[in-house]
Amino acid sequence: MNQAVAPKARPEFVLAAGDCVVLIRRSLRHLTRNVDEVIQSVVLPIMLLLLFRYLFGGAIQTGGPSYVNYVIAGVIVVSIAFSASATAVGVANDLQNGIVERFRTMPMFSSAMLVGHVVSAVLRNVLAVTLVVLVGLLVGFRPSASLGDWLVACGLLLLFITAISWLATLLGLLAGGVEAASGYAMILVFFPYASSALVPSESMPSVLRAFVENQPFTPIVNAVRGLLIGTPTGNSVMLSVVWWLPVLALTVVFTVRYFRRHTGK
Repeated sequence: MNQAVAPKARPEFVLAAGDCVVLIRRSLRHLTRNVDEVIQSVVLPIMLLLLFRYLFGGAIQTGGPSYVNYVIAGVIVVSIAFSASATAVGVANDLQNGIVERFRTMPMFSSAMLVGHVVSAVLRNVLAVTLVVLVGLLVGFRPSASLGDWLVACGLLLLFITAISWLATLLGLLAGGVEAASGYAMILVFFPYASSALVPSESMPSVLRAFVENQPFTPIVNAVRGLLIGTPTGNSVMLSVVWWLPVLALTVVFTVRYFRRHTGK
């Protein structure tokens, strides 16, 4: 008689990857069904660009490049920070509506829900950044970057987007509810405005300028701006990595540990 052959067990990392893919798709489906998130993630960055381009562009002196060239990098960073609210709210909503309790009863990778939210946020931000650049080209943005400059700028932005997405996920876990998560995420929105994103730091009062030039959002703005339009980057590229790579690593570790400790997974 032929004996039944047991199916070969798949490696754990393959199973974990499959769980992550399922929850990434879930997060993306939620995005496509939520009009508010689409507006916040895609339409708002374009509106900000047009607002600063046409309403303030003639009144702000950059000391060099045209304002539309100057502000593109700032609008990109501001839009990424704005998207943190949607990520934090999504995580808090999952904790509040009991879906995490259902996941606990299933044989799945414990951090798949976190990965789903983060990857969905990264893809959402990549789309928003792409649209900002394309619309910028239509309204006067003229980059002078080489292929290498574009690759470095994209790498820095991907690092920044991923770090912000994990930070937003952590804020969603720490918040006591959806409203609190939205409020906590606004902390991340404040910092790009208090940077060189929209106006040169040289025009600011000395105390504010000292803060602006020594906070983590300014180097990423200056680095991306310099790479795209050829203004001096100084040590901004290095400082961007020095700031955001440790932020990413520490946030991932703390977020995963906090989630597992508080959900029992």
